[in-house]
Amino acid sequence: MSKASEFIEALHRIEEGGDVEPMTRLFAPDAELSNPTITRPLIGPEGAREFWRAYRSTFVDVKSEFRCIVESDKASTLEWTSRGTLAQGTPFSYHGVSVIEHPAGAITGFRAYFDPRSLGLQLEHAA
Repeated sequence: MSKASEFIEALHRIEEGGDVEPMTRLFAPDAELSNPTITRPLIGPEGAREFWRAYRSTFVDVKSEFRCIVESDKASTLEWTSRGTLAQGTPFSYHGVSVIEHPAGAITGFRAYFDPRSLGLQLEHAA
């Protein structure tokens, strides 16, 4: 199974049932995770656990779909759209790109790129 496929399968487990452990196991001890909404990278499997728990707790329900996946033996790039419902019952949709570095198998870098204003405005509107 490709690293992108493993990642997508683990993400869907988070989205469907909140289980972050399959995702956490994909990350190397020194991995760095970041996105536009956090002020400092999170590190290693514990950082991955924190990152993905925070992601899932933002939504009542969420489902990500992937349009374009580009893979090499060192990295994967995933273009996605996530849709669902916020805690207040407001529907949301946002899109972006995630870059996953995995030069030795385990994920050493995860960066998600999206316009936080698109999700933030929806969160603000729902409040």
